[in-house]
Amino acid sequence: MDISLGRKVGAEFLGTFLLMSAAIGAAIEKEKSQGSVVGCAVISGVTVMIIICSIGHISGAHLNPAVTISFAVIEHMPWKNVPVYIGAQVLASVSAAFALKLIFHPFMSGGVTVPSVGYGQAFAAEFMVSFTLMFVVTAVADGTRVVREFPGIIMVQVRLFAGIVVGATVMINILMAGAATGSSMNPARTLGPAIAAHNYKGIWIYLTAPILGSLCGAGAYTVLKLPDRNTTMQEE
Repeated sequence: MDISLGRKVGAEFLGTFLLMSAAIGAAIEKEKSQGSVVGCAVISGVTVMIIICSIGHISGAHLNPAVTISFAVIEHMPWKNVPVYIGAQVLASVSAAFALKLIFHPFMSGGVTVPSVGYGQAFAAEFMVSFTLMFVVTAVADGTRVVREFPGIIMVQVRLFAGIVVGATVMINILMAGAATGSSMNPARTLGPAIAAHNYKGIWIYLTAPILGSLCGAGAYTVLKLPDRNTTMQEE
């Protein structure tokens, strides 16, 4: 069934808004209560899992400009849809950040991701976690495309599996790099809170490293993946 671009963009906006609300809110609460990064990792990972299961079949649940750009580069989506997807993701992040600014008193640092290590180390950390996330996302998306024509119950199970795998990857990445950089992996995750809190420290890292890391992750899986069965049969 063909889904209109408007529905896809609407799903992308809502999914990103929910993810940003959870991730930014968790970061603010962590700062207020002097908690650990574990809570942020669990909340973000579980939220990603839920959103993928909810809207993955509508928009693909990119929730991230770096993912959208990478999918366009490897031809998993048309380039003409990229600007509206990214626009929806950024708008959702900014909206979530300002909504939380109204809710939380004090707003603390606003959940902004800023490096606590040197810029070079922060760039490397964001590149690494973004590479890992996009490698997994591309692998899961490739598997989902293979079974797209199967009965509905199988697709539900596939979406659940995809959500668990990607959510677990997000959780692990935050546990790995959360203390150093906030483990953004997502330009929209950083941009919304930065605008709301007027804090742009090291923002260039979060706008470039996730995109470069994601492009390399998607490219690595594309090079390594098994050839399509139809292509193999034609070559034989």
